[in-house]
Amino acid sequence: MTTGNESNPKLSLSTRTYSRALDCIQCGLCLPGCPTYTQSGLETDSPRGRIRLIKAAADGRIELADPAAQHLDLCLDCRSCETACPSGVVYHELIEAARVHLDAGRPRRWSDQIVEWFFYRVFAFPKRLRAALFPVRLLQRVGLWRAALWLGEKLLPDRLAKMAQMLPKQGMLWPRSPAQRHAPQGAHQMTVGYFTGCIGSVIQPRVQRCTIELLQYLGCEVVAPRTQCCCGAIHHHGGRLDPARAMARQNIDAFEGLDAVVTDIAGCGAMLKEYARLLDDDDRALRFAERVCDISQLLETLRLPIPKHPVAMHATYHDACHLVHGQGITAAPRRLLRMIDGLKLMEMCESDICCGSAGTYNLTQPDMSRKLAERKLAHIRETGCGVCITANVGCAMQIESVARQAKMKLQVLHPVELLHRAYLGSHD
Repeated sequence: MTTGNESNPKLSLSTRTYSRALDCIQCGLCLPGCPTYTQSGLETDSPRGRIRLIKAAADGRIELADPAAQHLDLCLDCRSCETACPSGVVYHELIEAARVHLDAGRPRRWSDQIVEWFFYRVFAFPKRLRAALFPVRLLQRVGLWRAALWLGEKLLPDRLAKMAQMLPKQGMLWPRSPAQRHAPQGAHQMTVGYFTGCIGSVIQPRVQRCTIELLQYLGCEVVAPRTQCCCGAIHHHGGRLDPARAMARQNIDAFEGLDAVVTDIAGCGAMLKEYARLLDDDDRALRFAERVCDISQLLETLRLPIPKHPVAMHATYHDACHLVHGQGITAAPRRLLRMIDGLKLMEMCESDICCGSAGTYNLTQPDMSRKLAERKLAHIRETGCGVCITANVGCAMQIESVARQAKMKLQVLHPVELLHRAYLGSHD
């Protein structure tokens, strides 16, 4: 069932999604937490402003074309407004439904087509991404990448230049996928499925290794099914629902029968927990979503010994949007980090405000993304820390990138890297 004006079927929403717009009482409590509104000061760049636009389009009073579309495009889908909302408006359902419509039939420049080809044909497939990055890694090894990057910034359109600039300075030539099974050390606590992710598995293979080894040390048998695939977030947030649903079904099949499905990538975790909604409350999808947990959630359910190795460090913590707002997880990572002897955790201002990464947002909206990243970097600098901890690969790449541009010496680490050091004594 859909709601809308038949004479102007510009935006058709399901009854449930349309009801999300009716739930909004226009109180404005979401405004201080909305990154784009606090940056621009425009009501149309706020959650309640966008809800009005979406509802007006569904009622047939406006068409979702520019300039209204520009305000919807500018949304990060960070879900900060959902955390603040007293009425429980599930805002991301509205913005994602609108983007399905916006994506249909929109004219694209050649540079946009190239970027989108990377989004949907490369980023979501680890083997293709490894192959695409191999020449970059070679250039980095021989010391020519900086010159290539400089030339790209001069010649390439903004979105393509930003894509190149986002890459970490160093990385493995060809990161390998983990073995399918990893035996526990000591007393067996549980068997967990490990969701490796696509971009995260290629860009942050060390985080992947630390997660597996830490879980093994704590008595978990870790299973990383070969048949798993991308979580579908890139396609889902881009309005491509059919490929996202196909990926969801493939992952549900891949992790059947395991005690839990754990991931160390906040964006993937939020998407995996959305499978029930994506697949219209399918029974298997509901059971799958109930077993999904972030690595910090899982670790707190285990019998954790006191870490043996001190880690002398002053660090600050950035809340990844899809961990704090998408999954409601704030305390668990901090509690785990505070178990580490010698680690002093310094809270930063606006730790839960988006850094501007937001999946592929830093490529589709480079100007707003840069402003938010610079704002985040200023707050990190205020803490006086040379280390920023965050639980999402996109956030790590964004913060590292803007720090390099600002010539600020900053190390960005995942919580499991520090926990790995504290329990296993590794420093590599």
